[in-house]
Amino acid sequence: MSIQKRRLDSGWSQEDLALHSGLSVRTIQRIENGNHASLESLKCLAAVFETSVSELIQEQTMTNTSIANQIDTQKTEKEAITYVQNLKAFHMNWIVFIILMPCLYILNIKLSPDFLWVIIVGLAWAFAIALHALVIFGLFSVFNGKWEQQQFQKFMSSRKN
Repeated sequence: MSIQKRRLDSGWSQEDLALHSGLSVRTIQRIENGNHASLESLKCLAAVFETSVSELIQEQTMTNTSIANQIDTQKTEKEAITYVQNLKAFHMNWIVFIILMPCLYILNIKLSPDFLWVIIVGLAWAFAIALHALVIFGLFSVFNGKWEQQQFQKFMSSRKN
């Protein structure tokens, strides 16, 4: 049970808890936002909530760990959503290619049978699909997340100087 949950179960505001514990409201806010509490603050809170300091420390550690796990999960979910959207775009690209190329061929034969410009269009589009596949399936990872992070750090360090 977190400090905030204990406070709310007691029906107290942050100001009430600060008054009962002798801590400042800002200290209560920091602790509830996941910052580590000092031993003195934990002693005051343990006395108010009639529990041990070790129990409050254990709760605080579990809360911070669960917050870190939530952040990791959110990051992974965001990456998965981006991957699925890119994969969908790739599949739409080759499906449209399969559908439109015969139509373009027929149009080419009807309008200008002497010059097969549809071959140039088809090769260019097929090359684009192949590059798209290389990027999607990780075979062409020049501009991956590690590269982006390096470029970001390089940019930020150049702005500091």
